Amino acid sequence: MTSRGLLHHVELWVPDLDRAERSWGWLLTALGAAPYQSWEHGRSWRLGDVYVVVERSPDLAAGVHERRRPGLNHLAFWAGSDGDLDALVEQAPAHGWRLLFADRHPYAGGPDHRAAYLEDADGYEVELVAGP
Repeated sequence: MTSRGLLHHVELWVPDLDRAERSWGWLLTALGAAPYQSWEHGRSWRLGDVYVVVERSPDLAAGVHERRRPGLNHLAFWAGSDGDLDALVEQAPAHGWRLLFADRHPYAGGPDHRAAYLEDADGYEVELVAGP
């Protein structure tokens, strides 16, 4: 049975599929998703009923994503406990992610919001939120 109104999937068009597979594949797997689909120009990972796609589409019009322009700014994921969040932040650079707002980490989102903001080599941002 489908859950009306909930997110079904997200598809990100990326300029370099191998690079995206390394960074996004690591992150999504670390968050509990499993590889779901694979084809010449794309890959996906699924957790429950939701999946994330990275694709190097032949129809891609530009080679750079800019999160500060109109459109997608970032995706936010529950990271698990404070310890889970800390482990992800520690491991992220080895997988192509850099910590944003390091001077305010882990409270860049405010004093009551413990999270990490990461950016990959292609300019995509994720927010990893620590929760109960």
